[in-house]
Amino acid sequence: MDLQQVSILKDGDKCMVINGTHKGKSGIVSDINTSKTGHITITVTQTTGIKFKTLGKNVVVAN
Repeated sequence: MDLQQVSILKDGDKCMVINGTHKGKSGIVSDINTSKTGHITITVTQTTGIKFKTLGKNVVVAN
């Protein structure tokens, strides 16, 4: 799997979590939000249908 660090995430991107609680999991990016403090939060939906939230800085886009 070819991995690429991207500062701008888009809905529907395939991603892999490289840091944090969900490290090692992958899925499809959705529900991108920016908090008042400037942190980007995203929802990742795994192939099993399970969803989790993580910070945008913890993921890389997978091609």
